[in-house]
Amino acid sequence: MSSPPEQDSIRDLLQRVRTIGVVGLSDSPLRPSYGVSVYMQSHGYRIIPVNPNISQALGEKAYASLGDFPERIDLVNVFRRPEFVEGIVEQAILLKIPAIWMQEGVVDHRAAEKARRAGMFVAMDLCILKEHKRRFC
Repeated sequence: MSSPPEQDSIRDLLQRVRTIGVVGLSDSPLRPSYGVSVYMQSHGYRIIPVNPNISQALGEKAYASLGDFPERIDLVNVFRRPEFVEGIVEQAILLKIPAIWMQEGVVDHRAAEKARRAGMFVAMDLCILKEHKRRFC
């Protein structure tokens, strides 16, 4: 009798997600947030820029905050310093966004625990591009 395959929660998440709100997305091709978002967009995800300092990126209108986007966001990808994460998580909880992804170098254990207690999927200190490539390319 064989055992069931190990569940991969990141794979499952990336298969469900369609719209990603990228907090801190830059419109500069030199920034990691831009490169990661281009990659994810090229793999079928809709990327919503969340940055009050730009008007658009990657062909999408930019929004000052997650709450300004009028449609459903499936995942928040955070490209901000750790001291900003808790506020982003609190906004995502209020909006009932099911998942938060903190990119490499973005670590806030208290905010992550708050998100988990609210029922959110949490990825922390991981690159979504690398995790996608590992599972699908």
